[in-house]
Parts: sequence; C-alpha cells; structure tokens
Amino acid sequence: MILGMSTSTFTLVHVVLSLVGIFAGVIVLFGMLSAKRLDGWIGLFLATTVLTSVTGFLFPSDRLLPSHIVGILSLVALALAILALYVYHLAGSWRWIYVTSALVALYLNVPEAAVLDPAGTDAVRAAIPGHAAGGDGALHRRWLRGS
Repeated sequence: MILGMSTSTFTLVHVVLSLVGIFAGVIVLFGMLSAKRLDGWIGLFLATTVLTSVTGFLFPSDRLLPSHIVGILSLVALALAILALYVYHLAGSWRWIYVTSALVALYLNVPEAAVLDPAGTDAVRAAIPGHAAGGDGALHRRWLRGS
C-alpha cells in the first residue's frame, strides 16, 4: 500500500500524471515555438510533472535507482522553471533559464513514463511499445538506442 492505494493503483496514478504532464508539456513546447504563453497549460505541465517526480520517490525501494536520479534531476529543473516563471517573471536571463529547464523537465518526464518502473509492475510495461502486444520490448529498446 502506498498512500492508501495498492501498488498497482498507485502506479497507474503515477503513470497517468506523467502522461498528462507529457501531453501538457508538448502543448507548452508548441506554444514556446509560436511565441504564445499558454498559462493554463504551463501550470498543468509544471504541476503534473512535479507530482510525477514526487510520487516516483514513494515507491518501495531499498537502494538508489536510476529512476530516483531522473526524479532528482527533474525536480531541480522544475524548481528552476517555477522560480524563473513565477518569481522572476521571465525577466532577463530568467527567460532562457525557464525555457531550458522546462524542456529538460519535459525530456526527463518521458523516460519516467515509458522506461522506468520502480514498482516492478505491469502497468508501466503495458504502455511500452512491444510489451503492450505481449512482445519482449525489442521495439522499445531499438527506439531508445535510436536504431
């Protein structure tokens, strides 16, 4: 049990938060490319991506895992993005700090949703190409290698 939920239910919540964060992040990215500030989408992206990283630390583990390192890096990037946006209002160099850190957080959120499975459950594996169809994940490994 994690926060009163079964591990599989908690994993599902974690994955849904991550997928919502990725979706919102892609919309924010397109907003950046078209010079449009989409405040609602930005807030959703930042909130769900922070929650994804925080909930990742709640899975039972007896050692530091790669998912924890990704989560730490993501939280640092998100802290910079939130600081740049809400405290410094993108003034001066805080604009590029926001853009860079938001994109790093989006980039780091993708492996959390698709690759890392801290609980060792099938909920995440089912979302990985190759596993959903009962495969061994070879397609996904090729995608990760870029070949």
